[in-house]
Amino acid sequence: MFVDSHCHLNYPEFEPQMAQIRQDMQDALVDRALIISTKLETFDAVQALAQAHDNFWCTLGVHPDEDEVQEPNLEDLRARVNRGKVVGIGETGLDYYRLNGRSIEDMHWQRERFRTHIRFAQECKLPLIIHTREASKDTLRILKEEGEDGQPGSVGGVFHCFTENMEVAKAALDLGFYISFSGIVTFKNAKEIKEVAKWVPLERMLIETDSPYLAPSPHRGKTNNPSYVPFVAQEIALLKGVSVEEVAQHTSTNFETLFQHAR
Repeated sequence: MFVDSHCHLNYPEFEPQMAQIRQDMQDALVDRALIISTKLETFDAVQALAQAHDNFWCTLGVHPDEDEVQEPNLEDLRARVNRGKVVGIGETGLDYYRLNGRSIEDMHWQRERFRTHIRFAQECKLPLIIHTREASKDTLRILKEEGEDGQPGSVGGVFHCFTENMEVAKAALDLGFYISFSGIVTFKNAKEIKEVAKWVPLERMLIETDSPYLAPSPHRGKTNNPSYVPFVAQEIALLKGVSVEEVAQHTSTNFETLFQHAR
């Protein structure tokens, strides 16, 4: 019924709990999860976890906030993408939130890494998982410059854990991307995100946990996991005035459309 389109179940705290997490997912009617790669050094663990379970899939990529890791090049990505159950590229994008004394100009390495991911996604025809934080202008600009404009040849993808404004949401949809909402949409003070979620068409929406982070209300502050993704669906249903089942149906269909091998 529900799909968690973005989680990090390879993190060490989950290993001893995996059997219980999978049971909790089943009890919550969460039938699939996409495990997201954040660096090449841990990709083997991400991919092995996806291979071990019939309802898990994974991605390949290096998070923009990882700055002391193996820098990916096309050869590195090509060597890993065909290992099985890889259905997307990322998460990738730009993050100017933690500059740590650097200027935005100093973050040129992030922008080049982003371009590498886009070009590889186009080469292997897999969708992009986009992370953008306080960098939406450059994120959208680079996508357009690299040909991700919704036209033939574009691979598209999803702006995950969306925290931007309505203008960015409209621009992302115009480029052919989906928008994914996390537990943030359930937070009382997330008024702008709620408005965006209310506006984004169900036909262009995904839901996620981004676990272990951002547990939704009423579990805020706890370690998040895929069994909590129905709470995101419930909030969206409330905002849109539709049933939870309708949100589940649309977001699951959208997941299958975007990640065509994750069925």
